[in-house]
Amino acid sequence: MSSRRDFFQDIYRYRACQFDRLVAREDRQGKLFAALHDIRPLAGLRVVEFGAGTGRVTRLLSVMVDQICAFDIEASMLKQAHSAMRASGMTNWRLALGDNGRMPVASRCADLVIEGWSFAHVVGWHPENWLRRTDMMLGEMERILKPGGVAILIETMGTGRRRPLAPSPKLAALYDYWERECGFSYRWIRTDFQFASPEEADELMRFFFGDDMADECLDGNTVIVPECTGIWWKRFDS
Repeated sequence: MSSRRDFFQDIYRYRACQFDRLVAREDRQGKLFAALHDIRPLAGLRVVEFGAGTGRVTRLLSVMVDQICAFDIEASMLKQAHSAMRASGMTNWRLALGDNGRMPVASRCADLVIEGWSFAHVVGWHPENWLRRTDMMLGEMERILKPGGVAILIETMGTGRRRPLAPSPKLAALYDYWERECGFSYRWIRTDFQFASPEEADELMRFFFGDDMADECLDGNTVIVPECTGIWWKRFDS
C-alpha cells in the first residue's frame, strides 16, 4: 500500500502539469457540471472544496457560484490550479493549503461542500483506519456547512468501463459505507476521456493508470476511453 501511496504522491507533488493535462481530457460531453447543478442549483452559493488538485472542479463551479474556497495538501497542485484560475478570468475564488481532515475555515460558512477524486485515497493510503479518517473528513464537511447545506462526493466508478462498478473491493466498501451508514444518495454518469491523438492517449493513460490499464483500454488507434463517475450527496438540515 505504501508504494501505491508514494506513486500518487509523486504525481501530485512533482507532475501536476501532466496530471492537469489528463483530467482536462475527461468528461468530453460536460456531464459533470449538469449533474452537480441538478443535485444542488449552483447560482449564488458559497462553496468550500476539499482536495481541489489542479482546480478541475473549482473551474467548473466558479462560473456560477458566488464564491469558492478550494484547498489541497500539495502546493504544486495548487500552483497549477492558480495558473488555470487566473487564465479563466474569474475572480470569485481562493486557493490555499488545507488537509481534508482539518480544514482551515470557519464553521457554518458554506452552502455547499464538495470533493472530487480525493476522499477515496483513504482506503489505499490508510488501510488500517480508513473508517476513522473517513468519519473525520465527513465530520469536517458537516461542520463547515450551514443548516440546509449539501455535501457532494465525486469518485471513479471505473476507467475503461461503460457501466459503473467500483474498481476494487475496498472502494466498494467505502462507497457502501457512504450510502448505508452515512445516508448519502447516489447516482452515476459517464465522463469519458477524449484525447487529442492515440499518442496522447497512450502517454497520459500510462502515466496515471499504468501499463496494465493502458494495454486493456488502448489498441493503438484509441482516442476515447470510457469512464464512469459516481456522485454521492447529502443535505445536512441541522
